[in-house]
Amino acid sequence: MVPENNSTPSQTANTNNDDARGALTAQLEDLLNTLSNKFAGVSSEIFAKMDEMSRRLDNLEAQLTVNKDKKAGPS
Repeated sequence: MVPENNSTPSQTANTNNDDARGALTAQLEDLLNTLSNKFAGVSSEIFAKMDEMSRRLDNLEAQLTVNKDKKAGPS
């Protein structure tokens, strides 16, 4: 015996539309999560580079101050 399909064509179309919307929503969420993760990674890299530049500038400033004091000598 074959099971009866009581759904009308419009119900079948609505089900297909809902399935397509669900798939599209899942793909968009995946894309947004991927972009968010990449953005977080890039942001972390930028902050790490800025911290390193800050340390280097502090070291350079300290070296310049020491050299300036050496050149000035005792007064």
